Amino acid sequence: MVLTEINSDQFRDMVRAATHRMGKNAEFVNKLNVFPVPDGDTGTNMNLTIESGAKAVNENLSESVGDLTESLSKGMLMGARGNSGVITSQLFRGFYKATEGKKALTAQDLADAFANGVSTAYKAVMKPVEGTILTVARVAAEEGKNKANETDDVSEVMRAVVDGAKKALKTTPDLLPVLKQVGVVDSGGQGLVFIYQGFLEGILGEKDNDDYQLDEGEMDELINAAHHQAESAQVQLSTSDIKNGYCTEIMVDLTADVPNKEKFDLDQFREHLSNLGDSLLAVSDGEVAKVHVHTEHPGDVFTYGKKFGQLGKIKIDNMRIQHETILENNEEQEESVDFAVIAVASGHGIRELFKSEGVNRIISGGQTMNPSTKDIMDAITKSGAKKAIMILPNNGNIIMAAKQAAEVSDIPVGIVPTKTISQGLTAMLSFDPDASVEENVEAMSEDLDTVKSGEVTKAIRDTKIDDIQVKKDDYLGIVDGTIEVDNPDLVDTTVSMIEKMLDEDSEIITIMYGSDATREEADAVVKKLEASHDDLEFEIHDGGQPVYYFLVSVE
Repeated sequence: MVLTEINSDQFRDMVRAATHRMGKNAEFVNKLNVFPVPDGDTGTNMNLTIESGAKAVNENLSESVGDLTESLSKGMLMGARGNSGVITSQLFRGFYKATEGKKALTAQDLADAFANGVSTAYKAVMKPVEGTILTVARVAAEEGKNKANETDDVSEVMRAVVDGAKKALKTTPDLLPVLKQVGVVDSGGQGLVFIYQGFLEGILGEKDNDDYQLDEGEMDELINAAHHQAESAQVQLSTSDIKNGYCTEIMVDLTADVPNKEKFDLDQFREHLSNLGDSLLAVSDGEVAKVHVHTEHPGDVFTYGKKFGQLGKIKIDNMRIQHETILENNEEQEESVDFAVIAVASGHGIRELFKSEGVNRIISGGQTMNPSTKDIMDAITKSGAKKAIMILPNNGNIIMAAKQAAEVSDIPVGIVPTKTISQGLTAMLSFDPDASVEENVEAMSEDLDTVKSGEVTKAIRDTKIDDIQVKKDDYLGIVDGTIEVDNPDLVDTTVSMIEKMLDEDSEIITIMYGSDATREEADAVVKKLEASHDDLEFEIHDGGQPVYYFLVSVE
């Protein structure tokens, strides 16, 4: 049967199906990260972005599709996180603009909406790169337009969009050499394919085979209660006191056939998981098992669950970031100032460093947990600024969300494109509260290219990046975004990385050790460097940052 238009109920089904499919596959998208480091958050960002849009759609009772696309757009705008989330929100901002005022969507309307979304997203990116989510969206829209010239069936147009997205996704490694080198497709493009597949399922009235639900309100209540108690307790703790930092939830379809499937026994299942973390809750109705556990190693939970069936929805929350957000939310609104500075940072020591430099408000976040547009807007509101705001994103994946917040702010906002903590601290040296937003952006951005930033983290898989052979669990030294060192010893990795950062003008080395490193290890790094560099000055700070063992700047 030919379906000639999409009404409001069908559009709601499309959004719900897309949100479900994106959520179920978020962790898979995360694993497509090019770098073998624990920062694969594209799936998480896209999932949270579309969830925010879906919530807004669910709250809108209008029978007009145009009204619903407006809610979807606004919800995604405020929920957008990371570059992938922001670009996705821009795609649906354009989608809304093309459908504004329409009660229902024809095949041509649908094709035009996707095309306008692509145009809007490309304009939002300063330097569009092919081989990314943009390419997938563009080719998908082109295929949709072609199909709309042949048929009035909206389902056929949506199918063409999905097929076009899949086709484009396969080409991304040919367009971006780094993808081919690592052997993955673009993660943002893959996320968009899942969203578009959900749209098609919603139009056709199909349900994902894994769209099961457990009748376990009691477990959800227990989880909520446990989280509430944990939040209350964490207010009294420091972030470094959190032993198992990742709140991990999985659903296992016990009826699915998987290779080397093991017999499921709930008691043994619980016993094994109890050794992987704490705050464990595990229930099963015989067909599906649902797990909640706080652990340092979510991957071990996934691996164990897959022995008994197919994983359904996966959810991971970084509780160290959440803890800092709790502390941040407990802070009262800042006293009124004419010109405020907001910085994104994670780690008690780093937060204090920024405050000592004159930053008025800190947004908890950074690598692995990018704040949303709404998070940044809330910080603007609570900053106490009466005339203007400066924002230091301190991460390349946060700059676009900061720009979106600036566009909807009631007062002027300047974005200094800082990509590292070191750049952010350097930028603060040039802040002048008596200067204009434009003058501050120029002055605070001027010396960013002279800042050398180093990061030490741990490899999560074997791979080869450029000429560096990376081994799982080795330490990686990353200089200005490029992996320069792979070594099984933390101190040696850090020393080698810093050696690569030095030149004849280097004078001061600042080392910030994170929650997984110690002052003794930082001292060992300095001792080794002092043996061959007696002309350097060293500063050591307890940054308390997650993910990175050391953050280093060389001036």
